[in-house]
Amino acid sequence: MKLVTAAIIRDGEDILVVRRGAGEMLAGFWEFPGGPVERPETLQECLERELFAVLDIATKAGQVIAVCDHAYESGSIKLVAMETKIVQGKITLAVHDKMRWLPAGDILGLKLAPAAISIAQSLLEESA
Repeated sequence: MKLVTAAIIRDGEDILVVRRGAGEMLAGFWEFPGGPVERPETLQECLERELFAVLDIATKAGQVIAVCDHAYESGSIKLVAMETKIVQGKITLAVHDKMRWLPAGDILGLKLAPAAISIAQSLLEESA
């Protein structure tokens, strides 16, 4: 099972979501930004590295707030979502073609990557 991180970046009540661009796996699906862990890095190191690579921002990853196991045709993943703060930079999309800041209740209305659905549900329950 592949270990994958996801950032929960907040701006007040809104949460950052990004849409996978054309040519990417799961193109057209919305997700929380992040990526796969490369050994021997920690979850936080992974997320900070990935966010710098795909969004060109420096971040500080914090505590784990939700975990989801999901089986795709290409293999199973464990998605670990962490509270994350932007510490420097302006978001620039590299592998994504759109971004939105949305309240938790609106995220489930998007065409979400399957593994992101339970994370979005957790965020909605947390905000209720």
